[in-house]
Amino acid sequence: MTRQELINQIFTKKTFLCVGLDTDMKKIPEFLLGEEDPIFAFNKAIIDATAPYCVAYKPNLAFYESMGVKGWMAFEKTIAYLNTAYRQHFIIADAKRGDIGNTSAMYARTFFEEIDLDALTVAPYMGEDSVTPFLQYPGKWVILLALTSNKGSHDFQLTADAKGERLFELVLKKSQQWGNEDNMMYVVGATQGNMFADIRKIAPNHFLLVPGIGAQGGSLEEVCKYGMTKDCGLLVNSSRAIIYADKTERFAEVAGEEARKVAEQMALLLSITSHAKR
Repeated sequence: MTRQELINQIFTKKTFLCVGLDTDMKKIPEFLLGEEDPIFAFNKAIIDATAPYCVAYKPNLAFYESMGVKGWMAFEKTIAYLNTAYRQHFIIADAKRGDIGNTSAMYARTFFEEIDLDALTVAPYMGEDSVTPFLQYPGKWVILLALTSNKGSHDFQLTADAKGERLFELVLKKSQQWGNEDNMMYVVGATQGNMFADIRKIAPNHFLLVPGIGAQGGSLEEVCKYGMTKDCGLLVNSSRAIIYADKTERFAEVAGEEARKVAEQMALLLSITSHAKR
């Protein structure tokens, strides 16, 4: 999916919601455990219920890899279903890969050739040669970790050098020598609040993938105030608050209702904030 196609989807649907498919066998409704593939059955129901209210889906690989071969098969079936039934949605694998060049090239082959995804989260710590193999695929995106929402982000990401430049700022500046706003996004946690203003000084037009609203307590209003651009420039992810909103046989219906509530809030913020920035 190109940048313009993503922007068109956002403004057509009036939402920039990304639904995180962090599917845990211990948290899905018990009645699904009798299914041949409980994880895929859960994901399919969630996708069908939330698709009208989001523009992206983000399976987190840890939740699938923890179940071995069966989990990986459920992940592949989920991606195949999205690519068949909901191809207009942006599909992200939250895998946080990144290694020496030849290893990254194999990860890129896995996610962009064998499994047809739009984007992959990548860790930048090992530098240029660990990231650029992912940028060799036209129409595919790297989503680079920049300033995350977890408590430990303060351990390194906000550390400043002798000139006062913080590590996340160096990541933003340096990485723009490798990719551009058409093939690179950044992960910025919703809990970072007005730090979005600092990020926009360095990366004014790049899309940001924003986890941390909902269960993690980030403010959607703050994210939009400081991070939204005239093209929106945001994919805001919600996982637990949507997919685990109910554990009864109505779980998918309730998930759809929760997604709709977020989308309605986004539609209002999109209308007000993006219009003001044009």
